[in-house]
Amino acid sequence: MFFIPTEISIRELAEASGARVVNGSNENLIIGGAAPIELARAGDIAFVDNPKYLKYLQTTQASAVFCHEKHVDSFPGKLTALVHDVPYKAYATALGLLYPTALRPQPVTGETGISPKAHISEGVELEDDVTIEPGAVIGRGVSIGKGASILAGAVVGEGVQIGRNSVIGANATVVCALLGNDVIIHNGVQIGQDGFGFSMGAGGHHKVPQIGRVIIQDRVEIGANSTVDRGANRDTVIGEGTKIDNLVQIGHNVNIGCHCVIVGLAGVSGSATLGDYVVVAGQAGIVGHTTVGDGAQVGGGSGVHGDVEPGRRVMGYPAVSASRWMRWAAKEMLADKRERKKKG
Repeated sequence: MFFIPTEISIRELAEASGARVVNGSNENLIIGGAAPIELARAGDIAFVDNPKYLKYLQTTQASAVFCHEKHVDSFPGKLTALVHDVPYKAYATALGLLYPTALRPQPVTGETGISPKAHISEGVELEDDVTIEPGAVIGRGVSIGKGASILAGAVVGEGVQIGRNSVIGANATVVCALLGNDVIIHNGVQIGQDGFGFSMGAGGHHKVPQIGRVIIQDRVEIGANSTVDRGANRDTVIGEGTKIDNLVQIGHNVNIGCHCVIVGLAGVSGSATLGDYVVVAGQAGIVGHTTVGDGAQVGGGSGVHGDVEPGRRVMGYPAVSASRWMRWAAKEMLADKRERKKKG
């Protein structure tokens, strides 16, 4: 799908994002697109935050650029500055206004309402303005809230509840789960399947029935092809506002707090607990039955084998404080450089 922008004036973008216009003579100019500052053309909006991109201010063709107050003096006279404390956040707001259909997965077929080619089981409750696309399968007793969309090929299992304005992406599966409002489940996500539960022994591994649910609170977003196991004997919970990247594995009984960020290829093992505002970087692993405190950050590729205190930054394998890991890495790199120099 290609996204066609709406048109909106610089003044309207500034008001919506809370930015201050510098060079107000251009505030009624219409913006009809967005691009990186070095590639932007007339009529585009851009942003600059990293100092390495300031050099493009002299050559950019953008009509307006979001920036921090400290960078205003670098602007040539013809270029409109939109000043904001967090330029990237303001730019994101502008993008949402210019490209509203890019904010959530759109219908694959473009249909609205209930497709005659979808399978709707008995006892399904649908509020107004629900879209169910061809090939979708809705199990018995499902409830779907107003404005929600179930895209092509998605499967919603028996008894699942989906809140208002939520989207279940193409070929996603949601079973044994309760979803809040404004939840986005991207294509191919699998929610509510068995957790990895076995009573292991010399005579073989005896399967433990997984009888819990998955509870996904409001405004959670889960990236393509990620998996969230249902609980074994309690619920797997993902807190309000949490954002999960593609290809992430969440094990059974995991409890994730509000507004966490979990980046691609990370894994959270069964019965681990993450507090609020935790960040888990790419390819990191959290061992089961551990607790990562509020506001803690886990570096990419790290292995967390024990509890992490609130606000602490850890990295490495096994994970230690970020400062300790970086000192060790610097020492090892220096030793390696000396060894290579010694060998000639």
